[in-house]
Amino acid sequence: MQDLFHNLTVRPALAPASVDDDTAQESLVIDRRGYESLTFVIATGVIADADASFAVLVEHGDESDLADAAAVPDAELLGTEALAGFGADDDTETRKIGYAGAKRYVRLTITPGGNSADAYLAAVALLGAPHVAPTANP
Repeated sequence: MQDLFHNLTVRPALAPASVDDDTAQESLVIDRRGYESLTFVIATGVIADADASFAVLVEHGDESDLADAAAVPDAELLGTEALAGFGADDDTETRKIGYAGAKRYVRLTITPGGNSADAYLAAVALLGAPHVAPTANP
């Protein structure tokens, strides 16, 4: 039987928050050192504005502060940013998008559009295929 528990690290990306405007929500910069795979999992809560939409962008770079951030080419994503995005009808749902590039540092940005009421969202980064297993808990 394959064991995911000992081969996975979960890191916070976007702390659970309520967003009530169109301000872009940038995740923490995720350091992939020691891992071969990365997937962001996005969770929505109630989205109050019936006209809101939320676009997803994944960026990567070589600098730890992502001063050199560039959008990840589509060929280096697992899934699409469009499928990871969500809208007003997507209350209490999840989305995922994976990174298959070679850069060490990666960030997720969720940008609301037409949002003027509370929208609850959060994201975590799942790091897998560790160079050293088992991974620590927590």
